[in-house]
Amino acid sequence: MAGGLLLLAAALVLTGMNLLEDQQAGAKSERVRKELERQVPETLLQTAGPEVPDYMLYPEQEMPVSEIGGQDYIGILEIPSLQISLPVMSQWSYKNLKTAPCRYYGSAYKENMVIAGHNYRAHFGGLRSLSPGAQVKFTNMEGNGFVYEVAGIEILEPVAVEALVDEAWDLTLFTCTYGGENRVAVRCVAAGEGK
Repeated sequence: MAGGLLLLAAALVLTGMNLLEDQQAGAKSERVRKELERQVPETLLQTAGPEVPDYMLYPEQEMPVSEIGGQDYIGILEIPSLQISLPVMSQWSYKNLKTAPCRYYGSAYKENMVIAGHNYRAHFGGLRSLSPGAQVKFTNMEGNGFVYEVAGIEILEPVAVEALVDEAWDLTLFTCTYGGENRVAVRCVAAGEGK
């Protein structure tokens, strides 16, 4: 009986710690997002003119970054149906995931970007509930907007790295399932393309 109570207490402590970590990550992401929004110029889509953005002429170029708190960010990811707007860090690491989603692979310019996020409710916890056709937006640090539509959702094994970085998709968002056993991969195509 005492052992059962001890296990129950340990489970409650772990749950409390996870909820606190989720809340802290959400607050930190929100602070960074607000700072990035102050730094990102108005979207180029709103400016009139025949000028072609540099990334279209030179898709091999690196995505510009903005440094906040010693970390580099490449832009802001918005998923309107989940009511989230999150900063995206330039480099992936487990430590960085505790702050914000991270670029895992590729580039918006090359139409092969993969973004990893923690399954916190404030981050990518709701990815699995997205429906085909749901809109996903990414704005880089120069104010260039990229609009995508969800094409489908896959459940992948954690070792399926090659499948995760499948360049057939313009954008892939992924997170762990709640048990951490698998990965939820949301595959997106540029809006209007339909692959």
